[in-house]
Amino acid sequence: MGEGMATDEAIFPFISSANIACGGHAGDIDTMRRSVELALRHGVAIGAHPSYPDRAGFGRTDVLETMAGRGDRALRLSDLAQILAGQLGQLQVICREAGARIHHVKPHGALYNRAANDEAVSAIICRVVAEEDPSLLLYGLSGSGIRLQAAAAGLGFVSEVFADRTYRADGSLTPRTEPDALIHDTGVMTRQVLMMVSKGRVQASDGTVIPLMADTICLHGDGDHAVAFAATIRNELHRNGIVVALP
Repeated sequence: MGEGMATDEAIFPFISSANIACGGHAGDIDTMRRSVELALRHGVAIGAHPSYPDRAGFGRTDVLETMAGRGDRALRLSDLAQILAGQLGQLQVICREAGARIHHVKPHGALYNRAANDEAVSAIICRVVAEEDPSLLLYGLSGSGIRLQAAAAGLGFVSEVFADRTYRADGSLTPRTEPDALIHDTGVMTRQVLMMVSKGRVQASDGTVIPLMADTICLHGDGDHAVAFAATIRNELHRNGIVVALP
């Protein structure tokens, strides 16, 4: 939420928690305030969604110098903690002004994917979150290494699965550069969600069946079918006797 999409308000009635952009890849003070207001109105838990400072690439390009090479847009690992703390702090101020609190933190985009298997990056994220508020939950890719770093930092970890993305055989998300990365079909999306939540597994693009833990379901607010998908997921979970409640 708060990434500049016109559909944000229509999605809030169907969700239990929202990941609010903190100005790194998208959003600003006004969109953060508006998103917090909507969350309070609908009883939705507020999550910080910090990212690389990469508005041009919407936070979906890995700009760390260790991977991306050196250049004008390269980010030093030593600067990451300060950048994330600044983004998290901005949302924290807005929440306090509104009489609200941050419930969780979920890194965005390329930072999220990098943290799933990079111990140095995930350790920095967990340290920043713990220093801000050790009661905050950390949302991360189910089955990924960041869970261990969260435990080491004393943070509660919430295993996240994806409704509108496909998986590779190693449990990672299919890169957006590949043609089958996004799910556009409601039926395919629904079957994947129910399989993950009810059976604790997902079928990768190559047919491999992967075990996973599903504590929370991610749906991207900038997707073409975001509102319809959100309504369908909520209705199908209810129809199958699955209760939506905050971790």
